[in-house]
Amino acid sequence: MKRLLDLTVAFTGLMLFSPLLVAAATAVWLENFSFPFYLGWRIGKNGRKFRMSKLRTMVVNADRNGVNSTAADDPRLTRIGRFLRASKMDELPQLWNVLKGDMSLVGPRPQVLAESELYTSEERCIFAARPGITDLSSIVFADEGEILRGSPDPDLLYNQVIRPWKSRLALLYVQKRSFGADLYLLALTTVSFFSRKMAMAGVGRLLRCWNADPLLTEVASRQRPLTAYPPPGAESILVSYPRPSRTSAVL
Repeated sequence: MKRLLDLTVAFTGLMLFSPLLVAAATAVWLENFSFPFYLGWRIGKNGRKFRMSKLRTMVVNADRNGVNSTAADDPRLTRIGRFLRASKMDELPQLWNVLKGDMSLVGPRPQVLAESELYTSEERCIFAARPGITDLSSIVFADEGEILRGSPDPDLLYNQVIRPWKSRLALLYVQKRSFGADLYLLALTTVSFFSRKMAMAGVGRLLRCWNADPLLTEVASRQRPLTAYPPPGAESILVSYPRPSRTSAVL
């Protein structure tokens, strides 16, 4: 049923949004007359690599500086790219990945290769599920760019204050996933476009229903500032980010 839902929604979405996608791609191309799509390597189910499609939101060859995380004030972002990220329109081409079977509508967000190499053995259990366009963290950390704004090392800050909880939410999903939960998360994602407050309340209800760790539920409510914390399976907080080579950096 999950795969049938993926195929139905992905195909319908591509048909319905194709005029919008063409318009957005044209706007990206007109900004610097370069290929409007970004095809980045990601880690999928069972650790298999695949190319994830996105509308390009950065300058050409932006990935060559080896920075994986994107702050809201990242100078690599183009003018149209900032709008596409804010509206989530840059994610529309991922419906093609869903149609191909690389991704699902709901599942842990796919990781770049450099980030996945930092995963603990516990975090690697996330790869048991097909990655998705949306998940719990897509709602909880919808403001990821703002969290990283102004940081001299956004990759390090991401691994200190976002990854620990993003991974725990993904692991919880892998343990508790069901077709009903997927429908609920799709509904919450839709609600989040109109009211993030209501969507966050829905996330809280789901976490309590799943008997999530109280600390995870508290952090996911985003009622207090995020602080550095060890990722699942680790005993210490990451204190320095191992800068990947330019060839392996993927935005």
